[in-house]
Amino acid sequence: RSLKLPPMLGYLAAGILIGPHALALAQNSESVRHLGEFGVVFLMFAIGLEFSLPKLRAMQREVFGLGLLQVLITMLLIAGGTLLLAQWLGGVWDVSWQTALALGGTLAMSSTAIVVKLMAERAELESEHGRRIMGILLFQDLAVVPLLVLIPALAAAPEDLLPALGWASLKAVVLVA
Repeated sequence: RSLKLPPMLGYLAAGILIGPHALALAQNSESVRHLGEFGVVFLMFAIGLEFSLPKLRAMQREVFGLGLLQVLITMLLIAGGTLLLAQWLGGVWDVSWQTALALGGTLAMSSTAIVVKLMAERAELESEHGRRIMGILLFQDLAVVPLLVLIPALAAAPEDLLPALGWASLKAVVLVA
């Protein structure tokens, strides 16, 4: 609150700090994982509350044009840059294409709640660039679900990768539909 940032950022920072990879205050990884899964479910619920089908139809060019373009270009640039960096650093930082793609997908997303709050404070929501930003944010909100399904499939063994990605893609389409 003293930094005047949304509570969601505080929750994320606290989770990172108390998690098993920082201060390790939460030792039972299985319990933490289950709690994290509930957090993802609640996040999806919150995204669903923000989602408006009429708004999506009215902004379909911004959402499915500009939003898709932003996510794809960002994912490809980050994944490509990660792979180039891994090649340049040699054995110091070994990254597979699956890891690079997952990293690209993660970094292509932004927080709708934070960005909308900032835009509302600046009275930019109804401006032309505000509509474009909202289109990108709506697509990112939609893209979170397929990414959450596809990323675990990338960890499959090489011989099972194609069927795992196919099954995950089918699940993602059903979830978004």
